[in-house]
Amino acid sequence: MIDGRDALSLEKNKALIRKSIEEINKRNLAVVDEFIAPDYVDHTNPLRSLEDIKQFYTKAFNDFPDLQRTIEDIIAEGDKVWVRYKITATDSTGKKNELQMVTIYRIVNGKIIESWSVPQTISEEKKPKFT
Repeated sequence: MIDGRDALSLEKNKALIRKSIEEINKRNLAVVDEFIAPDYVDHTNPLRSLEDIKQFYTKAFNDFPDLQRTIEDIIAEGDKVWVRYKITATDSTGKKNELQMVTIYRIVNGKIIESWSVPQTISEEKKPKFT
């Protein structure tokens, strides 16, 4: 059974993830330090620090200026938050792309300390053309 403190903690963790996605959608990488722990590890991508994350998103925003993530579902349990979201972006050819992804975030002391992501499988004809 979840007591009031645990329920509040779960809601705070979900709010942290929502706010981090909202700020990144706004291209506000200056606040990454507020959401991500200095020893963060991304188990899907080779991102191991705050600087790695900032470089990753800077490149993504250069390659896909209209990149956006939209939360479709969000669930919290213990120190983890599961998010299913939709990513939309226009590639260099002008083609609109959409991708569904599920990411599990682990939160410790109010910061994201690690994550695991699983993107949807895309058929060859629907894959975006990266340059």
